[in-house]
Amino acid sequence: MKRIVHVDHSEFFRKFMRNFLKKEGFEAESFSSAQESSVAISGGIADMVIVGLTFADAEGEEFLKNLQDAYSGPVIVLSSSVDDRRDDLLRLGVTDAISKTDAWQERLRFHLAAL
Repeated sequence: MKRIVHVDHSEFFRKFMRNFLKKEGFEAESFSSAQESSVAISGGIADMVIVGLTFADAEGEEFLKNLQDAYSGPVIVLSSSVDDRRDDLLRLGVTDAISKTDAWQERLRFHLAAL
């Protein structure tokens, strides 16, 4: 079973995503902070990483830059604040930047199917 690591500051959204990913047939591990997720991601357990842009312990773009050094798989940014930052996020090397205000589940399913 493919494993997805999800990092988001919102407890509600982490629970929602765990349930969504399980229904889609994936094992999901959720983290609330960049630091917590770093161990799991650098340990090579993730087939995909899905991240928000707001963390209590790191800036979103800085986390993404550090993530690129430790992880070579697909990275999806899923956040309500990507619309005006999408091009910058893609330049940082993310696979896609999806707004929570879009039909995000369908766009995410597209990436999940590629695993």
